[in-house]
Amino acid sequence: MLLEVFREISFSTEESNFVAEKLEKKKLKKGDILFRTYDVVYNQYYVCEGCLRTYFLDNSGKEHTLQFAIKDWWISDYTAFFTTTEAIMTIECIQDAVVYKISRKNMEVLYDQVPQLETFFRKKMEKGFAAFQKRIISNLSQSAKERYTSFIRTYPNIEKSVKNYHIASYLGITTESLSRIRKEIAQK
Repeated sequence: MLLEVFREISFSTEESNFVAEKLEKKKLKKGDILFRTYDVVYNQYYVCEGCLRTYFLDNSGKEHTLQFAIKDWWISDYTAFFTTTEAIMTIECIQDAVVYKISRKNMEVLYDQVPQLETFFRKKMEKGFAAFQKRIISNLSQSAKERYTSFIRTYPNIEKSVKNYHIASYLGITTESLSRIRKEIAQK
């Protein structure tokens, strides 16, 4: 298990056992919800198999997909996770999945007892923060076609795992616009 989640880190046997005690394996079915808006968020999740998505519902009930998570990705409502407050998003399993969850409390214990994990998670968060900034800039400055092309180039494995309306929601366009963009690209 640890080899999957923390493959970049070498643990002693004692550390390996200690870390394993802090993670909980969870099997999910398509359609399962890890948490909903207004739930207090205590955990983040590492995806071993399957695909999940984080989405936000606006006041009119429209879904806005913020993140997908496939194999070897982490997912949570990080605003709520780091502040132990109510979620502003929902996490839905969109393909059967296997995840490992870790609580904020257990992360703090691991940071204390296995210091290389603090560096591991800091680096993951730095990459995630950079990716979110790039996404914001893309949404502000690119056309829908450019956003779709960038999405396909950046995340080639996700398109096969998710439905068109999830991709459209992620890109901030309608499914009809997505179909039109795909048709334009296919004709070239």
